[in-house]
Amino acid sequence: MEVMAETYVILPILLLLPLLLLFLLKYFNSAPLLPPGPNPWPILGNLLHMGKKPHITLSNFAQSYGPLISLKLGTQVLIVGSSPAVAMEILKTHDRILSARLVPHVSPVKSPELNHLSLGWAVECNDNWKFLRTICRTELFSGKAIESQACLRERKVMEMIEFLSRMEGKVVKIGDVVFATVFNMLSNVLMSRDFTRLEEESEEGKMKGLLRTIFEVVSTPNLADFYPIFGALDLQGLNKKSKELFMRICALWEPIIEERRERKTSKISRQEDFLDALLDNAFTNDQINHLTTELISAGTDTSTSTIEWAMAELIKNPESMNKVREELAREINHDFAKESHLPQLPYLQACVKETLRLHPPAPILIPHRALESCTVMNYAIPKNAQLVVNVWAIGRDPTIWVEPLKFNPGRFLTSALDFKGGDYEFVPFGAGRRICPGLSMAAKQVPLVLASLIHFFDWSLPLGISPNELDMTEKFALTLQREQPLLVIPKVRK
Repeated sequence: MEVMAETYVILPILLLLPLLLLFLLKYFNSAPLLPPGPNPWPILGNLLHMGKKPHITLSNFAQSYGPLISLKLGTQVLIVGSSPAVAMEILKTHDRILSARLVPHVSPVKSPELNHLSLGWAVECNDNWKFLRTICRTELFSGKAIESQACLRERKVMEMIEFLSRMEGKVVKIGDVVFATVFNMLSNVLMSRDFTRLEEESEEGKMKGLLRTIFEVVSTPNLADFYPIFGALDLQGLNKKSKELFMRICALWEPIIEERRERKTSKISRQEDFLDALLDNAFTNDQINHLTTELISAGTDTSTSTIEWAMAELIKNPESMNKVREELAREINHDFAKESHLPQLPYLQACVKETLRLHPPAPILIPHRALESCTVMNYAIPKNAQLVVNVWAIGRDPTIWVEPLKFNPGRFLTSALDFKGGDYEFVPFGAGRRICPGLSMAAKQVPLVLASLIHFFDWSLPLGISPNELDMTEKFALTLQREQPLLVIPKVRK
């Protein structure tokens, strides 16, 4: 009887076991997997695959594995999108879940005590982040604010034109001159001061060198990011170097902050600029230092690199340069270029867009982080995975663009595509919650500077270099720079 009883218990289990196995197989086969990608090495993952130009490496991987791929960088999972459809999924459809940041160890705002001070590197889009965005949008980037700053930008452009007129016939590093101009545009909007001189920057490039060094330190592959166990050790000395650079740049405006605080205390001050707005909102020195550093470093280098690339492309493509000149002569005539002229310059605007397509200032958008697990394009995105959109790859995709490697501004004259975050074929400034807050300002200062450079000067290359021989090699940092600075000779146009 006992044997029969045991048989009655075991028999149903044995009969159900195959069904259970079938269920488990079906469950695990139907569960979404990570996106495809190159096979990782043990421990290192795909670190050795990335090279010095990861935007190109990731673009090549996308051609092999598809528009959504995954890699392993040490212990970190990296998800890369390289098509408009994937960009929309990351930046719009799943924007709330995928809008967090994985802050690099080299950033001062890595620590929770300072992270709430950051606009670009805030871990989450929380109330502190929203407040910073609101202050910046209201005081710096609203339509009213941008319009009120126009005269300031035009004045700085004229100072640049006067300087270049004195340099007629001499070889000029145009990127350094443009950098100083854009830097002073921003510093005057923020604190009503110039922080560099055109003469000094064109000869020594001190300020530009400082910012580029910051970008190189931040973009250097850091063991602590790939293996967080090393976070406190600073094995490469990057954290120490980053702090030193941060202190150097903040030293520029700390005396101004203290002076302005004293004026506020004496009640003889009125709101004049962004610094006054921050003080009126009880911002601490730490808050002002971090926010100012982010705004100046992001706004200056991106605009500078875009203008330098645009000048290089126009010199290399004389037909496009002539079309810009004809448009400027027709719409501006003998006047100075003003921001009010920009809506009447569609071909110039098309040249800016085409430059942003070929040479986006951030070829790979700053990494997002998944707040929780989700599914994108039927693939699993694990919690805390990094996600990036390869804007450079999308801008050169032959399935989207006709002759994608050709500089052809005319393509934008017959297209409604814009860079304001609604067209995922063209998102050089990002989209969604993390879209670049300074987009509206860049959309004014980049074409204004470019129009003035072309309207007032003829440009030639030194040493008898023909436009066809101009080196267009890229250098990857946080921004997409020219490997070789653009050297040109201005000649005043009569």
